[in-house]
Amino acid sequence: MAVTGPSLRRVTRLFLTGVTVGGLVMVPAAVPGAAADDPYGGSGTYVNPVSQGMADTYADPAVIRGHDGYWYAFGTTDPLRSGEGRSHSLPIARSSDLVHWTHVTDALDEGNRPDWAAADASYWAPDISYHDGRYWLYYVVTQTTGAGRNDSAIAVATAANPAGPWTTHDAPVVAPRPGAGGADDFKWTFDPAHVVDTDGTRHLYYGSYYGGIWVTRLSADGTRAVGEPVMVATDNRFEGAYAVRRGGWWYLFASSGDCCAGPTTGYSVFVGRSRSVRGPFVDREGVPLTASRTGGTVVLTPNGNRWVGTGHNAMVTDLAGQDWIVYHAIDRRNPYLDEPYGINRRPMLIDRLDWVDGWPAVRGGRGASDGPQPAPVTRRTGQGPASPGPAPTPPAPASSVVFGDDFDQERPRPGWTWLRSPAARVEKGRLVWPTQDADLHKDNNSASLLLRDAPRGAWTVETKVRLDVGVEAVRNYQQAGILAYVDDDRYLRLAHTAIWNTRQTEFAQEQPYAGRQAYGSMTVGPPAETTWLRLRHRVAPGTGEHLLRAYTSRDGRTWIAGGTWTLPADSRIRIGLGAMGGSGATAEFDYVRVHRP
Repeated sequence: MAVTGPSLRRVTRLFLTGVTVGGLVMVPAAVPGAAADDPYGGSGTYVNPVSQGMADTYADPAVIRGHDGYWYAFGTTDPLRSGEGRSHSLPIARSSDLVHWTHVTDALDEGNRPDWAAADASYWAPDISYHDGRYWLYYVVTQTTGAGRNDSAIAVATAANPAGPWTTHDAPVVAPRPGAGGADDFKWTFDPAHVVDTDGTRHLYYGSYYGGIWVTRLSADGTRAVGEPVMVATDNRFEGAYAVRRGGWWYLFASSGDCCAGPTTGYSVFVGRSRSVRGPFVDREGVPLTASRTGGTVVLTPNGNRWVGTGHNAMVTDLAGQDWIVYHAIDRRNPYLDEPYGINRRPMLIDRLDWVDGWPAVRGGRGASDGPQPAPVTRRTGQGPASPGPAPTPPAPASSVVFGDDFDQERPRPGWTWLRSPAARVEKGRLVWPTQDADLHKDNNSASLLLRDAPRGAWTVETKVRLDVGVEAVRNYQQAGILAYVDDDRYLRLAHTAIWNTRQTEFAQEQPYAGRQAYGSMTVGPPAETTWLRLRHRVAPGTGEHLLRAYTSRDGRTWIAGGTWTLPADSRIRIGLGAMGGSGATAEFDYVRVHRP
């Protein structure tokens, strides 16, 4: 299930791949004259979103370069424009330069939808690949004609050309998978990703929050899952798998967080790698993607500009050999297709994907772009791939300490104030705080908080917290961490959080939007029994917005940089501590320190 805080949320997603040959993303040889209208050839620029010329939303795009020299993008079922009034079943768009796109047709119509799909089924998350002389389109069918409800499955269609016509196959590739909860309980069989191993064996990744991500071997004709599948990423954390082979490693990309929370969408991309297509996949620190304290190296996460919900990635390679990541995102100032609320507006974006010390990083670690960028090379010019700039590094606190509390007195030092009744005590140099059977989430504002005014200008706050939630057992949603608090309806919270069988560091945001409360979160690095947390604050030039970036560590020395949330320029921020989400655990804070950067 999609768990991103004290509630479950259903999600849809984005996907992309390149031509797959022997497990590698390849670019076919250019067809002379096929891309004569290309205005770039490596010298032009583009601005995200690249789908804006043909669609307001183009979620889950799967991209391939056809043998005619054009790129084709397949999207999830949605209206393309606000107010259109109808949905397109897996729309197909075409481009000569990966930047300008034109809607061509829809892959599925009334005549070629699977006869085992329910009448009210939708079709999500297409994956497009080329193998054995044909194009293969794997996609999600959200509802079958079986006896249960919510029994999603994976389907496949084939064609001689990317624009079709497409021929559907008469049975699911991966059939609905029953859960343990009764007739209408089915695991989420979403988000297919087709790859070919080095020995020519075909494999398919699939799955989502409810059930996890799995890989299965496919039959030689690509139409059936065969053999025993293997879980490669844990449930309640990941979905949207995409795999690519590079330098002797398989890299498994997967998205995390709620895809569709409007202006507070924290959807982000993580990666692990393995020598085998079937895993196990581990992150840069060696933490498995299947662990309860879940691993995953950050690839793409909101960076404080207009784009949030930067998720469900894939790769495509231009003619200079430069890799690009294609994904969807949400403009936090214009988040819905039909205001207010309704379908989340998720246009298609593209950015340079660099490889730094064997790990992928979007624009060298800078994340999604919202200004002019050098365009992909789409004519053969002899130009090689771009060199990545230096990757940003986590900040080290400076020696200028604005405030510190080691909890070595009978009570917290002067300057702290309690919001609502005190719930913690100072004991043996620690702030001991049993997790409250209370919360701070939308209209449940019952948790007590320990607060103090934040300094002006740039600052970094850090804490060290132990939380005894163990591993693997289901515990919802006990958490402890730090806050940037404006009021009960607008705050940021970075906490070690128990989410079902997983333990995550969750960076949440709540804010008012269109008369309601919007809430969403992103994840950072894996927690430990004792976890270090940082929030780095700075003021955005020009707008005066407050930008706060999250960092986490398992040892207090190696820090993982996460995403950035924003607060309005006129916000009066207070730094806070909290332990909430349900009784039954105890948090112990060693210290709080506020530094000038």
